[in-house]
Formats: sequence, structure tokens, C-alpha cells
Amino acid sequence: MPLSSGFTVPEFQAVRDLFDSFLRNDAQYSAQVSVYRSGTKVVDLSGGPHLAKDSITGAYSCSKGVAAFVIALLVQDGLLNLDRTVAHYWPEFAANGKGEITVRQALSHRAGLLGVEGGLALSEFTTADAARKIAATAPLWRPGATFGYHALTIGIIMEELCRRVSGNALQDLYGSRIRRPFGIDFFLGLPEDQESRYRDVLYAVDAGQPWLDPLGLEGLNGNAAVSTVMELPNHRVIRKHGMSSAGGVGSAEGLARLYAAATTGVDGGPAFLAPETTRTMSEEQVWGLDRTSGLDNAFAVVFMKPHPSRNFGSHRAFGHEGANAALGFADPSYDLAFGYIPGTQEEGRTPGRAHRLAHAARQAASSAARAKPADAYP
Repeated sequence: MPLSSGFTVPEFQAVRDLFDSFLRNDAQYSAQVSVYRSGTKVVDLSGGPHLAKDSITGAYSCSKGVAAFVIALLVQDGLLNLDRTVAHYWPEFAANGKGEITVRQALSHRAGLLGVEGGLALSEFTTADAARKIAATAPLWRPGATFGYHALTIGIIMEELCRRVSGNALQDLYGSRIRRPFGIDFFLGLPEDQESRYRDVLYAVDAGQPWLDPLGLEGLNGNAAVSTVMELPNHRVIRKHGMSSAGGVGSAEGLARLYAAATTGVDGGPAFLAPETTRTMSEEQVWGLDRTSGLDNAFAVVFMKPHPSRNFGSHRAFGHEGANAALGFADPSYDLAFGYIPGTQEEGRTPGRAHRLAHAARQAASSAARAKPADAYP
């Protein structure tokens, strides 16, 4: 008897079996998982005491992947050239030796702009004031010499570039060009009428955690006015304004449908990204030890890329994981789009539950039909 609610097509039953095993082994486990294949929903499940099918919750840095689709549209429209300098679009950004940083470098965590000394208020992240502070900041390393995850500031950079080249807020373009036209149940800026669906992310607080130096790399990287970044989506001000680095709110089905709409199309319609745009945005830019965390990481343009410690897809896959282990990605090798959101903070990376479910989905797709040949990759 399945413990989960929802449906799975027979070819993807192994995904449901694995999801049910997680529910069976942990009475407090709650999550949603959704998979699209070739634009058709093949898995849509929820289970546990904290999240129902119609619940939405925080997905942290999955928001970066969501916002990256707006950047992709700006690239596709010819408004944004990844190999131009950021200062070409945003002249003030050139201050303190940043004049040669390209958009490509800035959006693959190579700019050395981890944070602002003194931090930012929660209401400030999506504003032009935050962008002015970033523009005035000196990089922490020679730009391009290494990379380090810009946990919060990459969102400020994306948002200001969007304002400069389009005249619109990134969140507004996401709503008008992606979320509403394609029926995506994921929000960068949660409307008041959707608040009743929101469920706080549950997380443990480690009282023995050592002091975090606010002027160290890790401290600068998370220098919002909170005791832990895990608080972020549980604050209404963050949900309302939808900071594109970590403030997105939605369902696993919304994440999966977004990646499907971008790469394969949904409901019989075409993908909203051209194949060349998908290639451009998903091409790996950096891999190695992250200067900020000391862990291995790999990035395309904004998007994460698979690697042994984050083995969520084939070498063509691209997506983003969140601090609570939420995960959204597309894998063009298998025409898959995947979304996973837990109700409680859990272990991410490999071998976390999201990655195990993603592996089961890929295996199911591979068994159902051979993977697309390399020359068919969009």
C-alpha cells in the first residue's frame, strides 16, 4: 500500500517505491517530488505530515535556477551578452578594479563579491540600494582567478543586470514571461492570496555551532540579518519580494514544470528556450574546490552542473540545489525535468534523498527508451 499521495505512470513506479521507503523509515519525513518526461508529467507525489500536494514552501537556492531562466531569455533576446563586461550595462560596477569582470564571470561565481561588510537588511536585497553597495565593493580575489559560491549576492547582480538591460524587475519578467504563461507553481514574490498555502521550512538549530566571523568568507557569504540563512523564506518580507538568490517559494511540481517548459515544452507547446540558448546557459564554466566553502562545486552560467559530489544528472544536466536539499533540474539526455522539495531541512548533495530519487528517475527513463544520442542534444 503506497504511503504517498498522487500518481506515477507505471514506467516510473521505482521512483514512487523509493519515495515510499523514505516515508516508511521516517515518520517525520515530508516532501514532494515531481518528474516530467518529454513535456508530460510522469510523477507527482507528496507525503508526510508537513507538506500536502497543494502546499508550497521555501526552496532556497533553487531560486537561482529559477531566476537564471530570466537571464536566459535576456540572452536569447539579444539584450544581454555574457562576454560583455558587467560595467558595459552597469557603469558604476567598474569601481574598485571591477571594470573587466564579464557577465559570464559574475554569473559563474568568479567575481569575488561574496557580501557587503555590515550585511544587508532583509527588505534591501531586491532593491537598487543593494546593487549600489555591491557596485562600490572591492572584490575579495582577483576576478576570474578562482571561484567561490556567491550565495546571496549573485541574486543582486542578476536583478540589477535585468533592470539595466530591460527596465524591468527580474521578478516581474519571471511572472509575465514564464510563471503565468506556463502555469508554473513557483514564485519569485509570493502574492498575499497564496500565503495560506505556505508552510514554514523546519530546520534544526545547532546550539554548539562555533562563532561565525562576519568578515570571514563564510560570514560575508551569508550576511543577511538573520541568525541562519535557513530562516530566510520563513520571513514574509523575503517571500513577498522574492529575492532571486534564495527567496523563491513553490512546489516540486512547479520546479519540474519550469525546467520542462524551458527545455522540452509542456502541454504540447514548444520550449521557451531555443536549443542554442540552452547550450549556452548550461555549458560548464568552473569546477573544483570552492574558495568559499572548501567543497567541490561545478557551475554553468548560474546553474549548478553535476559532478561526483552532486551527481543529480548526466553530463548535460543543469539545475540548482537549495539549502534544505530542494532540487530542480533538467536533463536533456533523457528529456527529463525534476523537482524535489522537502518539508524539513535534510542532507543534500550525493547521496541525499533528492539525488537518489533523481537517479531512480533517470534509470526509469533509460529503461523506457534509450537516451538521446549526442547529436540530438538541444
